[in-house]
Amino acid sequence: MSSRATPALMVQGTGSDVGKSLLVAGLCRAFARRGLRVRPFKPQNMSNNAAVTDDGGEIGRAQALQARACGVPTSVHMNPVLLKPQSDIGAQVVVQGKVLTSAMARDYYRLKRDLLPRVIESFDQIAADADLVLVEGAGSPAEVNLRAADIANMGFAEAAEIPVILVGDIDRGGVIASIVGTHVLLSESDRNWLRGYIINKFRGDVSLFEPALQIIRDHTGLESYGIVTYWPGAHRLPAEDGVALEKAGRYVRAATGEDSIRIAVPHLPRIANFDDLDPLAAEPDVELLIIKPGEIFPADIDLVLLPGSKSTLADLRFLKEQGWDIDILAHHRRGGHVIGICGGYQMLGRAVHDPNGVEGAAGSEPGLALLDVETTMGGDKTLRQTTGSATTSVGAMGVDIAVNGYEIHMGETTGPDRQRSWLVLGQGIVDGAQSIDGRVMGCYLHGLFGSDAFRAAYLAELRGQARDGGADFEAGIDAALDELADHVENCLDLDGLWALAQSRS
Repeated sequence: MSSRATPALMVQGTGSDVGKSLLVAGLCRAFARRGLRVRPFKPQNMSNNAAVTDDGGEIGRAQALQARACGVPTSVHMNPVLLKPQSDIGAQVVVQGKVLTSAMARDYYRLKRDLLPRVIESFDQIAADADLVLVEGAGSPAEVNLRAADIANMGFAEAAEIPVILVGDIDRGGVIASIVGTHVLLSESDRNWLRGYIINKFRGDVSLFEPALQIIRDHTGLESYGIVTYWPGAHRLPAEDGVALEKAGRYVRAATGEDSIRIAVPHLPRIANFDDLDPLAAEPDVELLIIKPGEIFPADIDLVLLPGSKSTLADLRFLKEQGWDIDILAHHRRGGHVIGICGGYQMLGRAVHDPNGVEGAAGSEPGLALLDVETTMGGDKTLRQTTGSATTSVGAMGVDIAVNGYEIHMGETTGPDRQRSWLVLGQGIVDGAQSIDGRVMGCYLHGLFGSDAFRAAYLAELRGQARDGGADFEAGIDAALDELADHVENCLDLDGLWALAQSRS
């Protein structure tokens, strides 16, 4: 089948964080359960929450979750343009899984005109092996001041000739105005691709919204494909980007049990791949505390976890500006444990050097010196999925505990504490460092805590005893995807959406 004939549907939103990613994941699973070969696609994504693909590149984590919902391997072509913010006005530009350049916002606006052929090339590859492609937009198509160079919303829909469904978030208010206003702002040619809308995150009596459906129809001519009621399971699935950390309920839950564990995580401005926290949050006796700017670390915590960062030097400086370095060092002096993953691992060393400005302005910064290592940025980015084992005795963990995850970083870390490396990964790669007292550990392996056996052993070390009945994290994700698909199918007209996708051909 020609990619131009492959049924496809694009889900755009009236704004960012209206629930597009989750809706597409639910639709992916629902249509895949009907026996269709479904594939996700997002032309352009902006997120520091990235996933390493099965073909050796990187894409936004939302597309990786959507691929999982479809039951298919991940590919760089599912998200051909990924922007990874490094500052308030600049980002690393990843094209078809590989770093192309770093650019300021104005420079990228000029650059992206040239990226549309690469985006269409990737879409054609995805569509060639699919019965249905579900495309996710970015931001809002109503940003008409950026329409001339758009590749993320109507610019892509027009180029690929794909019908569009608009999602409005009623939870934030003003949903009628946001849908009607978006329709008004679109050019007549762009309106031709807009075929309907979905109301998302509805709470309460759906029948009360029925008069609004006629109001929207009168002003736009668009038909509703359903009202998706609020789904409370969203926190059980990996989030697309750092917006999730701003939501009060994602990791807020009182732990149960006298031997419960409190883990503090600093909310860094360029936090990356923070879904490393999700497996810990799934444990009933773990309380995750996201420490926001202006807050201090509580004294009664068991573990400080330093997460990944897209700009390690800048986030390390921010950590110090907040006085968090003092809190972390005091926690360690009291006998507390500290673990760092990727950028957090680099911060634990004596210093981080970026002589060529790989992640921002060139320079060096003293680290927390809890590990006797140093990191120098440079070289090619490491991108790989991997499996291996925790090989040294770390408290209750013992030896040869199976781990799996992925690496996505730049730079090399060296120093004496690397002699106490505690992971052996695929192809005999030795990773990680550990302090002499065993209470400070770091590594480059994202997804480490998603390995159930490792997580159980590490938490047993922190609480001083093992506990039965830990979470089966991976099974929990698939169960949540099934529940999401059930919810979407109950709320939306899937037959109508399938017919609309087929109208493309």
